[in-house]
Amino acid sequence: MSDWNADEYLKFANERTQPCIDLANRIRLYEPKTVADIGCGPGNSTSVLMNTFPKAKITGYDNSESMINTAKGKYPDADFVLSSVWNLDKNFDLVFSNACLQWVENHENLIPFLMSKINSGGILAVQMPMNGQEPLFKIIKEVANNSRWDFSSVYFEKNDILTPAEYYDILSANCKYFNIWETVYYHIMKDHKKLIEWVRSTRLRPYLDVLNEDEKTEFENEILNKAKKFYPLTQNGNIIFRFRRLFFVAYK
Repeated sequence: MSDWNADEYLKFANERTQPCIDLANRIRLYEPKTVADIGCGPGNSTSVLMNTFPKAKITGYDNSESMINTAKGKYPDADFVLSSVWNLDKNFDLVFSNACLQWVENHENLIPFLMSKINSGGILAVQMPMNGQEPLFKIIKEVANNSRWDFSSVYFEKNDILTPAEYYDILSANCKYFNIWETVYYHIMKDHKKLIEWVRSTRLRPYLDVLNEDEKTEFENEILNKAKKFYPLTQNGNIIFRFRRLFFVAYK
C-alpha cells in the first residue's frame, strides 16, 4: 500500500486539528515532563502539544515515512521517530493519540499496553473517529462492493474502533479512573467535491492505490454523485458534513 500523503491530509488541517486541541485542553492543567504523540502524522498534533505543554519533552511517533519527514521539516524543535506504536521502548508522563488508534488492531491488548507505557500518576489521552454510520462512509462501502469494481486484491488496514461500552470495560480494568465522551463536529464544506478530498488520503486510499487514473476519476465520481443526495446545499450554498468522534482520558 502507498504511504500516506501529508499534503493531501493537511488540506483540512483546521478540521483535523480541532479535536486534538479539544483533547489537549481537557488536560492542560497537567504538567507532564515527557510526552509521546502516537500517530503524530505531519506534526499538527505535536504542535498543539508543544503549545499546551511548553516545558515538556515531546516525541512524535508515526509509521509513515512521509508523515515523519513532513513533521521534521515543519517542527524542527520536536523529536520525531518512525515507529509502530507497539515498539514504544520507554515510559512517558503523557501518552497522547489523536485520530490514530482506529488504524491499529487489537484494542483489547493495545490500551493495556499503552497504559503500561505511562509513568505512575500519568495520563493516556485518546481521540478516535466514530463515524462509520455517516452517509459518506456507507456510500464508499456500497460503491466499492459493486461487482463492477474488483478490489479482491486490496489490503485494507483496520479502520474501526470498539464500542464506548467496550472501552469502558477495558479502561475500568487498567487505570485508576477515567473520563469518556463523544463530540459531533459540523464541518462546513464549500461544495460536494470537498467530501471526496476529505477521504482521499484516508478512507479512499486503499481503493485508489489499485486503480489507474481514469478508474480513480470514475470511482470518485460515482461516490460523489451518490453523496449529493445525502448532503443538501444550505441556503448559502455550502454543505454540512457531520463527524462524530470518541474521546477518553485515563489516569494511572
